[in-house]
Amino acid sequence: MTFDYAKARETMVEQQIRPWDVLDTRVLEVLARLPREAFVAERHRALAYADLELPLGHGETMLKPVVEGRALQALALEGSESVLEIGTGGGFLTACLGSLAREVVSVERHADLADAARERLQAQGIGNVDVVAADAFAWEPGRQFDAICVTGAVDTVPSRFVQWLRPGGRMFVVHGRVPAMEAVLVRNDVNGQRIESLFETGLPYLAGAEPTPEFKF
Repeated sequence: MTFDYAKARETMVEQQIRPWDVLDTRVLEVLARLPREAFVAERHRALAYADLELPLGHGETMLKPVVEGRALQALALEGSESVLEIGTGGGFLTACLGSLAREVVSVERHADLADAARERLQAQGIGNVDVVAADAFAWEPGRQFDAICVTGAVDTVPSRFVQWLRPGGRMFVVHGRVPAMEAVLVRNDVNGQRIESLFETGLPYLAGAEPTPEFKF
């Protein structure tokens, strides 16, 4: 029996993503159209539309569909933006960003994941994404972006990421410590940085953004 990916995709949108208050029609259309199964390892394809974080290798995981939906909705992309993604992973969220924005630069610290994501994006005909194999804490873009999407948690929001935002730009990021991690939208407004709380969630930390171990006697 062949697995009906199109049906699974429709069910994911209607039963997982919409009930989690993702109502932006552009975001829903992209999530309903892009084949999520093409961005995971073959052995996990039947789980591509499940409410799970799927393993990608190197201890990295793919975000749950609901978190991807909320992140895309929060960034409110209209098609003219330049976007920076920190943590390419399997490349599915990258593909969504590429479908919603003018251009995307995506940074992935594991070269093999970056290579695989590049191939998957090419296979889907998404040509406005540049996947860079680099550590975001040692890399410099040399430019600013309209929107930034951080796919791993941070203990505190790194100032270097905020500096990469254009005036008026916004960044989706999950910060804090378990059990009180929070997804927020950081806005780089004229009057300084403004943080808007979105929802509570838990994510693995971005390498280099973990809490400093506390010394205990």
